[in-house]
Amino acid sequence: MSEQKSIFFTPGPAALFPTVEEHYREAFRLHLGSISHRSAAFRKIYQHTVEQLRVLLNLPSSHAILFTGSATEIWERVLMNTVEHESFHLVNGSFSKKFFDFSKELHKFANVLQKPFGEGFDASEIEVPEYAELICCTANETSSGVQMRAAEIHKLKKANKNKFVVVDMVSSAPYPNLDYSLVDSSMFSVQKAFGMPAGLGVWIANEKMLAKAEQIKKHEGIVGTYHSLPSLWENYAKYETPETPNVMAIYVLGKVAEDMNKLGVENIRKDTDKKANMLYDFAKKSDQFDIFVENESHRSATVVVLNCKELAGKVIDRLKEQTGMVLGAGYGKMKETQIRIANFPAVDVNHVETLIEHLKK
Repeated sequence: MSEQKSIFFTPGPAALFPTVEEHYREAFRLHLGSISHRSAAFRKIYQHTVEQLRVLLNLPSSHAILFTGSATEIWERVLMNTVEHESFHLVNGSFSKKFFDFSKELHKFANVLQKPFGEGFDASEIEVPEYAELICCTANETSSGVQMRAAEIHKLKKANKNKFVVVDMVSSAPYPNLDYSLVDSSMFSVQKAFGMPAGLGVWIANEKMLAKAEQIKKHEGIVGTYHSLPSLWENYAKYETPETPNVMAIYVLGKVAEDMNKLGVENIRKDTDKKANMLYDFAKKSDQFDIFVENESHRSATVVVLNCKELAGKVIDRLKEQTGMVLGAGYGKMKETQIRIANFPAVDVNHVETLIEHLKK
């Protein structure tokens, strides 16, 4: 009897994008695990990945695309390189709270507007402290299934033109349609919506942020060592990196971004909305599940969180056993009462239809 094929609805590490395995095979065939990061071959790979991500995310040339070990690392880099004194954080879940905690650990004065787990933010209710240099937003709070819509992030910047806006888009890129003339920086890692194995963080930052980092450094502030913004940027200008990076992942990311560009980012967004609506419509009619995020405009399109009438662990185990479908458990304290369903591009409409059929049972 052949083993049942697993279908992952986990919010990260997540289901692999359908072409990822073949791209890794090609990377091995090309011996990319053994090339120097100072070689013409690597520079070509970096350039290709930058070009494809620029198209996919509609990035202007004022923004650099830099590589780190993870998106969590980028929280630290952003704070060290752009905040001399004060940061401001919108906190409504475990990941936005960690970003806020990092600022305190780095001895910055961290201001916060906090909402209960499962609630979201609109620009009209946000008052940014006068001396805050950086506004930290989360496009998609992975722990609670709450999104902050791009339009609200844009309004926030327009009302605070002299402050940096950074967007954590870890569990939603490339879904949010951000206007990078208004967003100074964003970050994501590859193991969620890009459907790749973990081990690569992508930091998008503009020239104004670089200037601020250089100014802090000049005044003897600490902006970090090999992964400081000036160091990363200086190497990026030559399509190089300060140290030997995850070359294979950079190559595969470029290929996946190219595949996504062939599909068209607008089609990916429409498809994501369609699947999210199917899941939320199911939950509205279900007597076993409830939608956790009450405000419809704050409901995530990429991580759907549902309350379960019975123990979440039982639901997850039964589904995995019977169908090979793997759901995410609720985050932290919500582990026993919630399921999280990742709605990333690797999950197709048929998968979602089948999942709903089984959840109905």
